[in-house]
Amino acid sequence: MGFSSPAVAAELPLLCSLVNTKRESFLCQRRKHGHVSYYKKPIFCNIKSNITATATTGSPSSSSCGGKVLEIKEIEERCRKWIWKGKFSINYFVSCNSDSQSSPGPPLLLVHGFGASIPHWRRNIDTLAKNYTVYAVDLLGFGASDKPEGFSYTMEEWAQLILDFLDEVIQKPTVLIGNSVGSLACVIAASESSHALVRGLVLLNCAGGMNNKAIVDDWRIKLFLPLLWLIDFLLKQRAIASLIFERVKERDTLRNILLSVYGNKESVDEDLVEIIRGPACDEGALDAFVSIVTGPPGPNPVTLMPGLSIPILVLWGDQDPFTPIDGPVGKYFSSLPSQLSNVSLCMLEGVGHCPHDDKPDLVHDSLLPWLASLAAS
Repeated sequence: MGFSSPAVAAELPLLCSLVNTKRESFLCQRRKHGHVSYYKKPIFCNIKSNITATATTGSPSSSSCGGKVLEIKEIEERCRKWIWKGKFSINYFVSCNSDSQSSPGPPLLLVHGFGASIPHWRRNIDTLAKNYTVYAVDLLGFGASDKPEGFSYTMEEWAQLILDFLDEVIQKPTVLIGNSVGSLACVIAASESSHALVRGLVLLNCAGGMNNKAIVDDWRIKLFLPLLWLIDFLLKQRAIASLIFERVKERDTLRNILLSVYGNKESVDEDLVEIIRGPACDEGALDAFVSIVTGPPGPNPVTLMPGLSIPILVLWGDQDPFTPIDGPVGKYFSSLPSQLSNVSLCMLEGVGHCPHDDKPDLVHDSLLPWLASLAAS
């Protein structure tokens, strides 16, 4: 989920205890006539903080927007395969109905974060598919997509996968919706797109890089940077990496990590634990874990965002311990509406690093009007 499930999880227990994200009242920004205006319930951010959508295992629930929570099994049975670069099998999902097929709105592509996969969008797909054709993809190294042995994972490779998927599968200008490193991959893809394939961006708690080495400006990271380097060294020792990985992907460990990054603890159900744990047991998952945690952080969103002119909606959970709003990445994105007229920002109260699954109704309440305005423009 962009949160570091079995991946950065080796570093999380060290860092989570250091982060004390402050609770803030819901606040939205948008730029108007060169000024930043603040609203409690603006046109694009009609958020009701007392509404949450939760689901118990085996019992789909409905959100305030009328969508159900899809079962993992249903999602898996409806998935398809796409061969990328002639050799990598990429798992993807598509959902639409008669209304969405006739809708003038653009298709949507959902891109998960680190350690997650397509089912992490279980609480969003049905709601979005009422009016839009919804695609979701498992990035290489995650979910049911290939996890090639010895592959060097980079943000640039994931961005290229997204662009090729748009070009070969969707074949229409598309709104990219990403969480954490999935958001960053979408930003990179949009910045490199030369064929008007990207219609808009929705960034859910965007990451500053593929791993923590990207945000050395944060004092919390600086403090433990030598320790992170040591972790990198240890993870490159196969036997040690395997021991750490086996420990991290235990159900109790994953559940505790998830509870630390979700604001709404009721959303951390057994299905969510399995969404993260299942793919981590696949062959090649350990290689992906090591490559991503120890690899280069990739392009910095700070250098990419000013070059984008497409409409962008930034949604940020104010309880995020990984990219806290008072950290360098959070501060940068919260400042964008005052700098870029194409960016809208909504802060989500009481929400953690994965807003779409944490409190999906809050996300839908701001996302759906924004998408409608995009379709009408």
